[in-house]
Amino acid sequence: MDSYMKPLTSAIHLHTAMIDRLPIIVFIGNELVGAGRIAEVTENSVKIGDQRYIPEVCTFKYAS
Repeated sequence: MDSYMKPLTSAIHLHTAMIDRLPIIVFIGNELVGAGRIAEVTENSVKIGDQRYIPEVCTFKYAS
């Protein structure tokens, strides 16, 4: 199954992507604001590299 650009729509998707070390891209609206592998998922944020993103305002998609 090709998951390229498929949105991660739930916490379980984010946790699975983190465990599997899958590359993720992050958007706010239509603007690309980040990319990389998820280092940490909390109730309030997703950490990619040194940056934290708020899931309520961001869209996370598989990069590969």
